[in-house]
Amino acid sequence: MNLSGLLHVAAGLGLAPLLPGLINKIKAAVAGRQGPPVLQLYYDLAKLARKGAVYSATTSWLFRAGPVVGLAAVAACLFLVPLGGHPATLGFAGDFILAIYLLGLARFFLVAAAMDTGSSFEGMGASREVFFSALAEPALLLSLAALAHATDATSLSVMLPRVTTALWLRAAPALVLLLVALFLVLLAENARIPVDDPNTHLELTMIHEVMALDHSGPDFALVLYAAALKLWLFAALVANLLPAHAGLGTLTGLLTIFFVAALVGVVESAMARLRLSRVPQLLLGAAALTLVSFLLLANG
Repeated sequence: MNLSGLLHVAAGLGLAPLLPGLINKIKAAVAGRQGPPVLQLYYDLAKLARKGAVYSATTSWLFRAGPVVGLAAVAACLFLVPLGGHPATLGFAGDFILAIYLLGLARFFLVAAAMDTGSSFEGMGASREVFFSALAEPALLLSLAALAHATDATSLSVMLPRVTTALWLRAAPALVLLLVALFLVLLAENARIPVDDPNTHLELTMIHEVMALDHSGPDFALVLYAAALKLWLFAALVANLLPAHAGLGTLTGLLTIFFVAALVGVVESAMARLRLSRVPQLLLGAAALTLVSFLLLANG
């Protein structure tokens, strides 16, 4: 373990709820509104933590375990992702595979908890979540495999700090494709526009939010907090690829994460949600970009 890695973990746990607030603030500013405060998610989490949880008689232990296991799995990923050119708290060969599995475990328990309610409505959202994630995961795995090939390493603690200015000068086209693909995966995995609208209340278009409808009180707080941490993780992955981020320290890394979140807000302000039939095309396009990037890096 190292101090810089622990600092990233602490920063992620403490600052992750700022990202949704920043995104909403930017969207409100673009629309000419004041919008909710940046700290709104902190207020919501504190309010939900003081409430009681309501459980349906049809649910089992799986429904209660979903938010807990989901948050634990996402939080564990924080220990594997480096920031600011420094190694992560935990790093070993092939740790990016573990990170993908942990994110998959969090999704599995969230989907299982939704299915445990016996609601066909939540089952619809769960099926969409699984289908779209099955299309997003190949793009994520291919992008990390391409980085592993480009940096001659299989640990995130080695791979991401090696994305330096020199590597950008040598393989800029391939890295640009990786950046775009990872950003698309970020939007899909975090239920952001154009894949999903986190603020929608239209039942027929909801994906991620519909799976949390039966959660209440502290359980719903865990779901919201886990979603913020997941957004932080993907923003950190994208930030580690930016050329201005390489080797400039933890503080610059944190600022770059907020820059990525601000970019999400700009994208959501500039475009509408895609039709559900168009989302697979978007995710397959992201996978194609990573494949082309991998081939460019392999032949470079």
